[in-house]
Amino acid sequence: MEYASSLLLFVLLSSVLLRAATSLDATTKAFIECLNTHYPQNSEIPISKVTLTPKNSTYKSVLEFSIQDLRFTSPSTNKPLVIVTPVNESQIQTVLYCSKENEIQLRIRCGGHDFEGLSYSTRTDIPFVMIDMINLRSVDVDVESGTAWIGGGANLGEVYYGIAEKSSTYGFPGGVWSTVGIGGFISGGGYGSLKRKYGLGADNVIDVRFMDVNGRILDKESMGEDLFWAIRGGIASSFGIVLAWKVNLVKVPEIVTIFAVHRTLEQNGTELLYKWQSIAPTIDRDLYLRVQFLVVNQDGKRTIRIAFESLFLGGADRLLAVMNESFPELGLVREDCMEVSWIESTVFFAGDASFSLGTSVEVLLNRSAPPKSYFKAKSDYVQVPIPVEGLEGIWKLFFQVDDGATNILMTPYGGKMDEYSESALPFPHRAGNLYMLYTGVTWQADTPVAEQQKLLDFLNSLYSYLGSYVSKNPRQAYVNYNDLDIGVGTSYEEASAWGTRYFKDNFKRLVQVKTAVDPDNFFRHKQSIPTFTAKSIGQVR
Repeated sequence: MEYASSLLLFVLLSSVLLRAATSLDATTKAFIECLNTHYPQNSEIPISKVTLTPKNSTYKSVLEFSIQDLRFTSPSTNKPLVIVTPVNESQIQTVLYCSKENEIQLRIRCGGHDFEGLSYSTRTDIPFVMIDMINLRSVDVDVESGTAWIGGGANLGEVYYGIAEKSSTYGFPGGVWSTVGIGGFISGGGYGSLKRKYGLGADNVIDVRFMDVNGRILDKESMGEDLFWAIRGGIASSFGIVLAWKVNLVKVPEIVTIFAVHRTLEQNGTELLYKWQSIAPTIDRDLYLRVQFLVVNQDGKRTIRIAFESLFLGGADRLLAVMNESFPELGLVREDCMEVSWIESTVFFAGDASFSLGTSVEVLLNRSAPPKSYFKAKSDYVQVPIPVEGLEGIWKLFFQVDDGATNILMTPYGGKMDEYSESALPFPHRAGNLYMLYTGVTWQADTPVAEQQKLLDFLNSLYSYLGSYVSKNPRQAYVNYNDLDIGVGTSYEEASAWGTRYFKDNFKRLVQVKTAVDPDNFFRHKQSIPTFTAKSIGQVR
């Protein structure tokens, strides 16, 4: 009897799986037929040449090439039915049309740094198609006007390299990781080592080419003020597809100075870090001085190593004068300082300062160069310095995990960031925030599942502990470090749990824009901007 029951269950399960697979095959076939029907067959590059299904030998390598968090390479991750790597805008229009026609969700991937993999995966078995923007990565610099048009598939390394080819005195306030895609970077309010001088990347956007849900290609003027506001920091993929950004370039000196100075707890590290919290956001805005720390084994003893890493827009002599006046306790000396060009400084920071000084700037063009890892991370904003006893509590928690398994990064704000109102763009984290605090854990491919869970539990414990020292009501978070733990959902009621943490009071305006431009909520995922329904409109009046 027991055998018969088991056999029946097996047969039923097999039947369900077979029907599901057959349904997916039919959906895939219908989608591809739609592409071939609606895209001109006499085009120079047929759309079939840039369309991949799991049956194609290159599907796996194309999918995994831009996955930066290796958690999402696991067999259990739901993968796209079809990957399209378009070479022009009309191919994107065709993919959009056929996705809607076949009621298939759409994902847009630029650099693949999405912390929750939402640009190339789903947490459910919902079928979806992915557009990989990798072929649309032109960087057209106009030195005379100090502007550049950047293709939506370019990554930051390609942007920096393209600018440096034309000028040694222009830069762009992008992020430190060279493989981050420009599309997601700007649309999530991304920033980097130039933010205290020039603000966010999005603060320097002056125009855009953007495809809406109806396939229309819009620019700043034709889309209107509200949508142009929303896509610069408010998750642009919730509203449509960024084809290209036009940005103002920013002036940088011929020579900048970088340094990385390490201090341990035994070298007065706790007191230095406590003082850093008040100094870094208020010091000369030509100076970006971030901090990150982790557990290391030094001379047979476990300790916390605190790295003070800096970019200064000027020479070493002026940097030393600034540091001696504002932060003499660090003990910076001339030998710590390295004078380089701005483009060389981007290599120093690319991949989280993993490249040694003197590494060729060509590495910025290598999309595989910075290391990939298995990781999970969270973000916070600190508005009052964490006291010494609070920092010491962090050290106690850090010593509970293996060396190098967790780290904290503190990125200072202030300077230009303080000059914008919270509502200037969807990114609200302006004046009043000392620094953004990143907490993360990493593991290896062979780390047992039980050990992975211990690290995730540790991260949650650390996050809970930090709650006493970070922003409140709401506890703010940085959308480019998206975290599904703080909430998921596609309704206004569900999304408010996380939306107000990423965007504060700007969230309501984002929902209003979304409702106007994509009323059927076609562009959606677990943390996309939702639309208002009749019920939710009544709740927010």
